[in-house]
Amino acid sequence: MNHPITALVIMGVAGCGKTCVSEALCQLSGATAIEGDTFHPAANIEKMSAGIPLNDEDRAGWLDSLCDELRRVDALGERPVLTCSALKHIYRERLRSALPGLGFVFLELTPEVAADRVSHRPGHFMPATLIESQFATLESPVGEPLTLALNASIHSVEELASQAHVWWQAHGLKQAV
Repeated sequence: MNHPITALVIMGVAGCGKTCVSEALCQLSGATAIEGDTFHPAANIEKMSAGIPLNDEDRAGWLDSLCDELRRVDALGERPVLTCSALKHIYRERLRSALPGLGFVFLELTPEVAADRVSHRPGHFMPATLIESQFATLESPVGEPLTLALNASIHSVEELASQAHVWWQAHGLKQAV
């Protein structure tokens, strides 16, 4: 272990369960959830709602906001758990630069499972038509430091959160007093 994990990003394509796993993990660990989708500017939400994939330029300001929020929550003495697709290596590096000891939990799943979940998700701006572009953009983080890959196609939210919690404890999570 090079550095203890002080914060986590729950990452993966749309429909992998980032928000649900984050909420369950925060219950187990006493960490503070940060919902990355709430930091998207209106222009990004409009673009995705229209079925247009975001590009690097669209994501730049969003990632800056996420970095600021990670630092803000950490400065309060809390342990942040951010939900963010973090599809590309350069996005993950940008997030890592915000906070030393940032770990990633990659929720892997098949395109079929992702499309099915997204098509049944009420009230979300991400249409199932963008799933293909998400997989096309995804650069797997497997093999990157402080990264845990979990199979979100077959494990329940509770199992995924438990596995992430155990891994985080093994890599420096200190329980709240």
